[in-house]
Amino acid sequence: MDERYDVLVVGGGAAGLSGALALSRARRRVLVVDAGAPRNAPAGQVHNYLGREGTPPAELLAIGREEVTGYGAELVPGEVVAAERADGGFRVELADGRSVHARRLLVTTGLTDELPDLPGVREQWGSGVLHCPYCHGWEVRDRAIGILGGPFGVHASLLWRQWSADVTLFRHTGPELTGEEGEQLAARGVRVVEGEVAGLESDAGRLTGVRLASGEIVARDAVVVAPRFTANSAVLRSLGLEPVDMEMFGSVIGSYVPSEPTGATAVPGVWVAGNVTTLNAQVITSAAAGLNAAGQLNADLISEDTRLAVAAFSGSDDAVAAAGRPR
Repeated sequence: MDERYDVLVVGGGAAGLSGALALSRARRRVLVVDAGAPRNAPAGQVHNYLGREGTPPAELLAIGREEVTGYGAELVPGEVVAAERADGGFRVELADGRSVHARRLLVTTGLTDELPDLPGVREQWGSGVLHCPYCHGWEVRDRAIGILGGPFGVHASLLWRQWSADVTLFRHTGPELTGEEGEQLAARGVRVVEGEVAGLESDAGRLTGVRLASGEIVARDAVVVAPRFTANSAVLRSLGLEPVDMEMFGSVIGSYVPSEPTGATAVPGVWVAGNVTTLNAQVITSAAAGLNAAGQLNADLISEDTRLAVAAFSGSDDAVAAAGRPR
């Protein structure tokens, strides 16, 4: 941990491990620091990942770690809390007091799903409580699905209707439906339930229904919620990179750290990839972003290596001798 690395990767999820794999294959000295709290840990399987469809998240990460260390990268558990410029690169502080120096940073810290504060939601998160139809829609196809209303209730209802004909929108705290929205939901066979939702019901760990404040329980096999997606940005904030809000349909859905398509941030030498900068990125998307950022980052290091080599060469005896040689 006291040694110098070419690249420190903060976060060992799909984006971080993918970037570390590319960089270690490029013969860079790479250290991955991972807090060990992957966002998709509650999910049973990873989906839409070509060649790895249905793989449990922990298994996918284990495979990735083995591949990365096989090319010489180092992985250590820990939480990065701050970073600062030092000695031509960055000094990074860990929560346990350790520090490490790296020439470049690739931050892939992901995001936190801030769930609705209702009894039963957190307990069922990733199994009976869902948010992404492309991640979980197939698994609950043709089942009884409930949509917990809010600013995106109508949108979510029409979206999830693709996977099941039994969709119920619990308007809950959502806005009054417009005439057009009501017509759309009716035309698609989506039932609308008025009244405040008090919590979720379950039996032996399986979701069974939605409990209204009135006491009525509406049987449902799955409930869809809209979390707030908050970028895990502490280390980036310490470098002056502030997250910004992202809006959808006029409402804030979360925060992200802006970057160029390459993953480069406004701070030279710092790249980002995955959910910390792209809120809707799935696992395969994050892995691709990690690879993309790694390639750009390595090119930046090559430019610096070349500049330093030229500066050293220009002052050497070899440079003087080469100047007198015919071209």
